[in-house]
Amino acid sequence: MKRPVLGSLLLASTDPERLRAWYAATLDPEDDVAVNGYRILKFGECFLFIDTREDVADKNPEPGRVILNFDVEDARAVVTRMEQAGVTWLAQLEDRDGSLFATAIDPDGNYVQIIQLSEEHRKGMQ
Repeated sequence: MKRPVLGSLLLASTDPERLRAWYAATLDPEDDVAVNGYRILKFGECFLFIDTREDVADKNPEPGRVILNFDVEDARAVVTRMEQAGVTWLAQLEDRDGSLFATAIDPDGNYVQIIQLSEEHRKGMQ
């Protein structure tokens, strides 16, 4: 039997179009479409669905509970793009033993981490 694969994530928002626009502007998805009311962004093999729900607040009260991690080839370039879009940073770009990390806050208060892993760290994950 084939093991399950995490293929998508749903972000619920009181303003899904604003959230979609933020992710599209800051992280340059491979695809950005609307299907049956969902806003769908494709990042690598993962789809980010953005939709509205009545049981969520305007801001995430516990943003550290789930953090979206984006693996990038050039963290400095991604940070520059995000800064041009006016991103708010929780943690500025920093070097952690050769890997680069930065954490932004999206318009709904979710944490979005940019990660450029060093070759050494990548080998340690295999």
